[in-house]
Amino acid sequence: MGSLLVGGTFVGYDLWFNKALNGEPLESVQTVYLLLDESYSAQGDESKELTYEQRETVLNRILLGATIVALLLIASYVIGGTYQAWIYQRINQGLRTVMIRRVEHLSLQYHAHSRTGDMIYRVYQDSATITNVLQTFVVTPLRAIGTALISTVVLMFFSPWLGLMLLVTFVPLIWLIVRFTPRLQTHARQARQRNSNLTANIQEVFEAIKLIKANSAEAHALREFDQESNSALDAAFAFRWDIILLTTSLMVISVSVLLFAEYWMAGWSRAEDATYLGGVVGFVGFAVWNLGAFQTASVRLADTNHHTNDVASLWSAAQDLAVGLDRAFDLLDLKATVIDAPDAQAFPEVVREVSWRDVNFSYGEHRVVNNLNLQAASGTITAIVGTTGAGKSTLMTLLLRLYDPDSGGVWINDVNVKDIAIADLRANIAIALQQNMLFTESIAQNIAYARPDATRAEIERAAQLTCAHDFILNMPEGYDAELGERGGKLSTGQRQRLSIARAVVRDTPILILDEPTASLDAATEHQVLENLRVWGRNRVVFLITHRLSTIRNADQIAFLADGAIAELGSHDALINRSGGLYRQFVQADTVGTAVDE
Repeated sequence: MGSLLVGGTFVGYDLWFNKALNGEPLESVQTVYLLLDESYSAQGDESKELTYEQRETVLNRILLGATIVALLLIASYVIGGTYQAWIYQRINQGLRTVMIRRVEHLSLQYHAHSRTGDMIYRVYQDSATITNVLQTFVVTPLRAIGTALISTVVLMFFSPWLGLMLLVTFVPLIWLIVRFTPRLQTHARQARQRNSNLTANIQEVFEAIKLIKANSAEAHALREFDQESNSALDAAFAFRWDIILLTTSLMVISVSVLLFAEYWMAGWSRAEDATYLGGVVGFVGFAVWNLGAFQTASVRLADTNHHTNDVASLWSAAQDLAVGLDRAFDLLDLKATVIDAPDAQAFPEVVREVSWRDVNFSYGEHRVVNNLNLQAASGTITAIVGTTGAGKSTLMTLLLRLYDPDSGGVWINDVNVKDIAIADLRANIAIALQQNMLFTESIAQNIAYARPDATRAEIERAAQLTCAHDFILNMPEGYDAELGERGGKLSTGQRQRLSIARAVVRDTPILILDEPTASLDAATEHQVLENLRVWGRNRVVFLITHRLSTIRNADQIAFLADGAIAELGSHDALINRSGGLYRQFVQADTVGTAVDE
């Protein structure tokens, strides 16, 4: 088994090692010493026994060697496991990053028809399957299949009948796996889709929690969640049931073959029949069938059976992983519909005019913008007015190239926005959205969200323009005050002013304000608009609004109807147009009051 060098003499420790392997007790260190003495005598020098120092040396070297081996094993396990985990997680993280990048560049047309929860599930859960794929599809199956094949070859040297029986057994096993695979894939996909729906339901509940509580709709929300949860459970159970049926069927076949093979081997052992070609003794170690040969062959059979079942289980799990990875790659395969032109150019240094020329745009079969023409000069405020669904916000999304028009084009000076690099275009257009989205960060970080390099002075200046400076200073930590989830610590009007400040701090030549003063009181609204008028003297400013107090201060008003500009002019000019659509709009908005003409 091995030897140790003690005092220049090799001392075999076979006896000690063999006794340990055979389960014979080594009751004390003295027992080790005696065994070493016996081993030393077995080397031919019976007159000389090991001295106490030699015994100590041998024992210490054994302990030192065992300690070193143990430490090396532990180190290799820790380092190898850590490195493997790092590699797997890096791959997973890389995939998630690519998926998020792809999602960010997809057009709004895609996002308008997808559920946020489904996207979250794909990015977070489906992407995670790639780490399991490396283990399940490659490492473990190869090891299991390799072991099973080696065992089959060894058994063939014991007896060709054993090897033939195993090879024949693989036929129904493979047939069952092939038959079950479509069912496994179908149920795995259903399970992931329904879990994705469940994630979307949870996300929607948390987003609408105020609405749910305000309308006492907790019971309804809980019923919907329970339905989605049970649906996901049913799909998961159907998938697991298929796995149970497959593995049980394979187990019945493989165990039956195992029992039959052991019956054969027991008969050969009783008769002490010769193994195949004398067992190729150097390979299997047995020339005839005996108890040792029976036990060795039984272990090989059991090992083959075990790894066959492992492969079946792994194959079942692999179907789920394949579906998850397919869902992740579905997202990666999507192509952005709004992309840079091959020869995209920089944004114009000076913006003189923004115009829409013969623009047509549809959402699917629904025409939203119909042969629209509009010009807005630098230094002016243009109010976009119209009934709900008239296409007001769509004009701004076309300017930002969140969509591209079906025909016609949007122009900045004499350059079509399709010919401007998207990143450059959007970097020069600021927008304050109606939703007033804020983050769980400080007020200063929220204002500087789209311009992280903004100085504190620039942040405070933007807050002053939007009448937010005073209420910010009244907060305990001022600009460093942390906001709650979605700015929940602030009122709606305060959130709206921060949203406008975020757009102002970007200091872009084009500013879009979508219902900028809907939640402001009259005095604050007047002051904010007056500040923006002064600030926007050399800029193109667009207001999308329904509020008459906001509209009347615009330089020009574009009234949209059926996706086209029905009327265009100042408030005074349009309000004096008898029977005009804008006049009717204002009268409807001011029912019971006199119209200021």
